[in-house]
Amino acid sequence: MNTEKNVVRKLFSWVDERFHVTPLIEFMRKKYVPVHRHTVWYYMGGVSLFLFLIQVVSGILLVLYYQADEDAAFESVRFIMTKVEFGWLVRSVHSWTANLMVFFIFVHMFSTFFTRAFRKPRELTWVTGFVLLTLALGFGFTGYLLPWNELAFFATKVGTDIVGAVPFIGGPAKVLLRGGEDVTGATLSRFYAIHIAIIPALFTIFLGLHLLFIQRQGMHEPEYVERLPAEKKKLIPFFPNFLLRDVLLWLVVLNIVLYLAVFFPWELGEKADPYAPAPAGIRPEWYFMFMFQTLKLLPAHILFMEGEVLGILFFGLGGLAWLLVPIWDIKKKPGAKLGPMTGLGIIVIFFIIVMTVLGYVL
Repeated sequence: MNTEKNVVRKLFSWVDERFHVTPLIEFMRKKYVPVHRHTVWYYMGGVSLFLFLIQVVSGILLVLYYQADEDAAFESVRFIMTKVEFGWLVRSVHSWTANLMVFFIFVHMFSTFFTRAFRKPRELTWVTGFVLLTLALGFGFTGYLLPWNELAFFATKVGTDIVGAVPFIGGPAKVLLRGGEDVTGATLSRFYAIHIAIIPALFTIFLGLHLLFIQRQGMHEPEYVERLPAEKKKLIPFFPNFLLRDVLLWLVVLNIVLYLAVFFPWELGEKADPYAPAPAGIRPEWYFMFMFQTLKLLPAHILFMEGEVLGILFFGLGGLAWLLVPIWDIKKKPGAKLGPMTGLGIIVIFFIIVMTVLGYVL
């Protein structure tokens, strides 16, 4: 036992002498996390990060066998699922974690919004978080086409048509995404490059900034906690207490992912045929459903504008307003039980849920 401790101590001394690990450990020990009735929301960002790491590892394994070619993409995915050992499991894990990552980023964003963690001095933390959500949606949109199956092909066709309806820049943007006028093998190649190179690079940069801002500024305390005297505030060390709890939750999430991947494996469907008619019931992934359903319900024309164009402008301006929340933040009046920002957040969540449910029901 003593021999093992000596070996570990010598190994740590060797690493510490070259990379100065001790100051980093001391820094982490001096970081504290507030403990209150909303502490659970602090873990949502860590879960999102963990799911992103699973995405990276499983994605690298899939890239070893995947071929981004119109004729070979579908067959390469089928080969992964049927011939590669545990290939079906890796693909299911990748697909489920993609959906769960978007879900937990949404939860993290709304918990940040409701606890007012976007206020000074954390404005840029909110902005980088919003960019990460946008990039996560980009991951989902570009990755959906890669199996080159029937549903993905026509859903991408509909999605890029919506992009094309954006005033002024829509036409060129659609051609840029598709690599031409139609969804073809060129579209598949572009989506593949965006999915495995461009978005991961941007995501890593903004993730690094996001984590840096959090480390420099610490965890946000809700207003009712800030007003407490120092002796009544409860704190736990970030390392190892909070980190160990974070890791424990990661293990729980990993078990959920594996359960979903094993008992509800991701289906491949039929190979895309560009000349076949679009099958009935073409829908986007659930995280785009509320936007898709809203555009479907809008009339063809509203006043002097096309309904679809007006809907796209609405979502574009809504996204911009959400990005700039720290600037136009409306503070609650003294004595009011429900502030305007809380009410707005509830309305947004209600709208997203209702439109998503209608998208699957209608």
